[in-house]
Amino acid sequence: MHLPLTLAVLPLAAQAVNIISANDDGWAEKNIRTLYDTLTAAGHSVVISAPAENKSGTGSMDADPKQLTEACEFDSCPVGSPAVGNNATQPRWNYVNSYPVTSIKHGIQNLSTTYFSGNPDLAVTGPNVGANLGVANAISGTVGAACYAAHDAGIPAIAFSGSSGSATAWDDPTPEYATIYAQLAAKVVDKVVAAGTPYLPEDVYLNVNFPKVDDCASVDDFKFVLSRIYTAVPLISGDDVETCNNDQRLPTETKVTGAGCYVSISVGNASNKRDADATKQKQVLDKLGDFLTCLP
Repeated sequence: MHLPLTLAVLPLAAQAVNIISANDDGWAEKNIRTLYDTLTAAGHSVVISAPAENKSGTGSMDADPKQLTEACEFDSCPVGSPAVGNNATQPRWNYVNSYPVTSIKHGIQNLSTTYFSGNPDLAVTGPNVGANLGVANAISGTVGAACYAAHDAGIPAIAFSGSSGSATAWDDPTPEYATIYAQLAAKVVDKVVAAGTPYLPEDVYLNVNFPKVDDCASVDDFKFVLSRIYTAVPLISGDDVETCNNDQRLPTETKVTGAGCYVSISVGNASNKRDADATKQKQVLDKLGDFLTCLP
């Protein structure tokens, strides 16, 4: 690949918004820090509120934060640190010693009043280390945090996940995939915001999965496809919105991300983490418009 890693070339967002950011891999994992830098460089106001430790696979679990009995992940805070805290030199990077849902809840209920003077306009989670395709949505903490924001707090939410990479410390060199995923996520955020309010239908989250980056020469090589989370079951699954030559079924996330440089965007029901109905799929399709393409 020959993708420049600088963020200085990113265009400023057409409309800057207030964003709460979380994940399940931990506040000090490289992906969330890279996305913070990318969204901030694009003009958005971002606050991270994420777990002190890797809490992958904890779904929608929620519990009161507790004082640290061991160091935060990657030694990003010392033993005995308080239940919630922030980076000494960057107060917008916050940890919560609990689950992803607890973390984003803390960000919405506490940090937003400090930095946004009200609720955030948008919640973003991830990019997750590893894809969240199909049934993985049910146990993903990254998805769980997005669903909390959309369903319980009424804030439009997008969960991002990527197939490439592994858990990487905040102070290690930034892998190229992390930069690519952050820039792709920023493109989705800016498109959603540019389409105007309401940014997403009520009680909906977007589940966005990035494919492996190995065969894609640049960010511009990636295309975005509207997908569904689960394989449709005849006579049981509801209808999908018709698109791509009037196809009555959207491709699954697995099919999209396995097709090459294609990013899947699924419209999820935030109350049960399943596919949203065709009406809400169409609302998202109409908002994203020509940002989306069809599989070959």
